[in-house]
Amino acid sequence: MSYRHTPSNRFGPALPLLLGALLAGPALADKADPIGEVSTAFKLVGPNHKILVEAFDDPRITGVACYLARPKTGGVKGGLGLAEDPSHASLSCHQIGPITLPAKLKPGEEVFDVSTSLVFKEQKVVRFYDEKRNALVYLTYSTKLVNGSYKSAVSAVPIMPWG
Repeated sequence: MSYRHTPSNRFGPALPLLLGALLAGPALADKADPIGEVSTAFKLVGPNHKILVEAFDDPRITGVACYLARPKTGGVKGGLGLAEDPSHASLSCHQIGPITLPAKLKPGEEVFDVSTSLVFKEQKVVRFYDEKRNALVYLTYSTKLVNGSYKSAVSAVPIMPWG
């Protein structure tokens, strides 16, 4: 019996998944504007570990901008996009102009996401409307369970008259 080594035998069904994740990763991060970054740990080879600050606008509600600070793993793996970033982040959302709410808002609607590992881990931001307090509430969380819980942060934007 002879065994023939082919690429499909070597990689199996994981190859399309891996290629899809590599191609999708940069597109997710393009929805945010880079504001700045600070190095948190020096790496001799590859980029340093950092904290990135990014801004994005709510795609359905004009007049709201959010700022997300999240860690980015450096080193060789980080430079190649193979590292998993830590799961914590902070979020600050603000009214930057007049806000007009659409007729219907879906509770927990996703407004932003960015891939934080090669596959399966993301940092997401979702929106809720608190009708009683007339405020928009934004929640960011990592899709990976860490020590029994999901890392999260919240920010509220009171809807105020503008100008």
